[in-house]
Amino acid sequence: MKQLVLVRHGKSSWEYSVNDKDRPLLARGIADGHMVVEAFDRKGILPDAIFSSPAIRAMHTCLIFLRKLGYPLGQFEISNELYDFSGDEVLRFIKKMDNSLNTVMLFGHNHAFTHLANSLGSQYIDNVPTSGLVHMTFEIDNWNDVASGITSNIVFPKHLK
Repeated sequence: MKQLVLVRHGKSSWEYSVNDKDRPLLARGIADGHMVVEAFDRKGILPDAIFSSPAIRAMHTCLIFLRKLGYPLGQFEISNELYDFSGDEVLRFIKKMDNSLNTVMLFGHNHAFTHLANSLGSQYIDNVPTSGLVHMTFEIDNWNDVASGITSNIVFPKHLK
């Protein structure tokens, strides 16, 4: 069995005149990230691997999760393939993941994560909000076979307020 956890980056700031990859999180994005990881941590699921988009807002959200989950900071990886908004690159990334990894957490962007949650999961989601988490399970042994799975857990900030 394989488990995939998609986490959309927290709410980011448009206040600064910076490249899209350099946009920072707002205070709300930081607070929401902490709320979501607190709720997820209670499930007792520790990923075998964690990957993040290179965008500052995604990496910052990822770091919030790493600290709370006690995941070694030096072991998460950044992948340019996760800086994707359609979902095509992210799906290719998932299908190429090492089969020794059973539970993987990805940090990235919309509309890619909403598209993947709907095309791979069992529950329709209108929109994965900022700091939103979608956990799916798949009865497969090889990531290349990822297709139809079960949406086993959804944690959105609005569920926790």
